[in-house]
Amino acid sequence: MPKLPDPQIRSALIDSAAVLLADGPQALTTRRLAESVGTSTMAVYTYFRGMDDLRRAVRKEGFDRLAELLERITPSHDPVADVAAAGGIYLFNALANPHLYRFMFMEPFDVNDDVGEATFESLVAGLERAIQAGRFDKADAYSLATQLWSMSHGIVTLHLAGLLTLEEAIDCLADMGRNLFIGFGDDPLSAERSIRAARERLRVQGVAMTEETA
Repeated sequence: MPKLPDPQIRSALIDSAAVLLADGPQALTTRRLAESVGTSTMAVYTYFRGMDDLRRAVRKEGFDRLAELLERITPSHDPVADVAAAGGIYLFNALANPHLYRFMFMEPFDVNDDVGEATFESLVAGLERAIQAGRFDKADAYSLATQLWSMSHGIVTLHLAGLLTLEEAIDCLADMGRNLFIGFGDDPLSAERSIRAARERLRVQGVAMTEETA
């Protein structure tokens, strides 16, 4: 009977490919990948149609892990706290999966590929709830989501590059998030309460952002 594909090997290939890609696209070869996992080069083609398919699988795995974490943020009575918690999840995911994160957001992206679209749409939906609740002024939720995403990505990137400590990154995320929330139309005291509520919610759910997260 032929040996069935092992999902653990596939997962190991994806994780190892993300690590190799951190050294640039040229660092990913079937030989180096197979050696890093302890399998044969032919095994790579058992799980992927080729290197392009593997790269897409790496990106998809990263977004799948982010989406799984974001599912913990179910809508509550405080839509601004929900949005703030999503920002915390974004940072937590980057800490837990730094090599996947780099490939997800710091490598050329095929604009026709919808991988990861659902994670951004969940942020847009959260902002729409905040607008409908009257916490934020009437605005294009997609535009607001782009601003929040850009802010979060900048902070995460600076931390991964070693330019911000984790404590500085967490504080900066809260401070800039508060400033944006106020700019979006929220009351300063309400924005502060929502950010504190988001931090407590993440703590209760076990999303602890420490240097040991990864």
